[in-house]
Amino acid sequence: MHQTEPGLLDPRIAVRRSTLADGRELIYYDDVDSVLPSERAIDARTLDARPTTAEMRQDPLTGDWISIAAARQNRVFLPPADADPLAPQTETNPSEIPSLYDVAVFENRSPSFGPELPDWGAGPDVPSAASTALAGVRDLGIERRLPSHGRCEVVCFSPEHEGSFGTQSVSRARTVIEAWAHRTAALSALPGVQQVFPFENRGRDIGVTLPHPHGQIYAYPYVTPRTERLLAAIDAYGPALQADILERERSGERVLIAGEHWTAYVPFAARWPIEVHLVPHRHVPDLAATDEAERAELARVYLRILRGLDRLYDTPTPYIAAWHQAPVHERRAEVRLSMQLTSPRRGAERLKYLAGSEAAMGAWIGDVPPEVQAAALRDAIEGVEL
Repeated sequence: MHQTEPGLLDPRIAVRRSTLADGRELIYYDDVDSVLPSERAIDARTLDARPTTAEMRQDPLTGDWISIAAARQNRVFLPPADADPLAPQTETNPSEIPSLYDVAVFENRSPSFGPELPDWGAGPDVPSAASTALAGVRDLGIERRLPSHGRCEVVCFSPEHEGSFGTQSVSRARTVIEAWAHRTAALSALPGVQQVFPFENRGRDIGVTLPHPHGQIYAYPYVTPRTERLLAAIDAYGPALQADILERERSGERVLIAGEHWTAYVPFAARWPIEVHLVPHRHVPDLAATDEAERAELARVYLRILRGLDRLYDTPTPYIAAWHQAPVHERRAEVRLSMQLTSPRRGAERLKYLAGSEAAMGAWIGDVPPEVQAAALRDAIEGVEL
């Protein structure tokens, strides 16, 4: 049964697997209250071969890896509704998904990472191979190149042409959370994957080129620079760093929602005009490790945050909602799952642009005091009804 797979908890959410015409994996997740039939159409398109795996190049000044993925230049840009590549296929729209769906996840046609994976072997050889691979990517040199191994997936929240996670029902939100957890577990088990990152980009001002309600999941062949900075901070402070931050924030004035299992707050040193962190009270490394009660509350808390955000102004607010998860193979007992939402919107008609100090030097200047930001968001969230 599907519910015995790693990461899956709710047996009422059916999981149906399929394959796209070029061999990419497609998975349907049916809502608890779904009215869809169990049978799904076959993708009968004729597609070009998948692009070859991209190449990573290392910046020797920082140690960062940059994936040079030229196939991404061919992505669809702001298509009309009748040519939406994430909508269910019709006779006139040969889209990526053959059937009507509730939630669908499929491999990206133009990935930044993958589709190739390294040959690590299996069983007891995996930890040794993972450690060796991490050491290799952390080495520093000039003109170093590596294959961009990994996986990139698209997560469609709805068959509708427009919307976002926040426009979904509580039932649909719970289905997406189940899909995130399931894919986190599956991608974490792939050879070469060091970190799994679910996220949603929302709004043209963020750079979104498809208005269809969707997010993505990246499975990286390295620990990301942001997480490396967190690991260095834990080394300097101690393994209780994130737990201590949560305890301090929960007793302060920047709390937005204090649930039984989750707390949302504006962080003490917020970089962006709008910034929200959502953290579980229990230490869990990733979404796959959350339990049923945590997922049920998360569906409602997360929707309240996103809908409250859209009550700040007369038009929807652009944002990046980033699920920071622990590395797959190291220090999982120290790194806690968190969702970090950021938006450049500093007023109804104003955006914060990353100019000289932030973009060139990484030295941030905040435009809005976090306490002021928290008060405005708290008022907006209090008016949300689910």
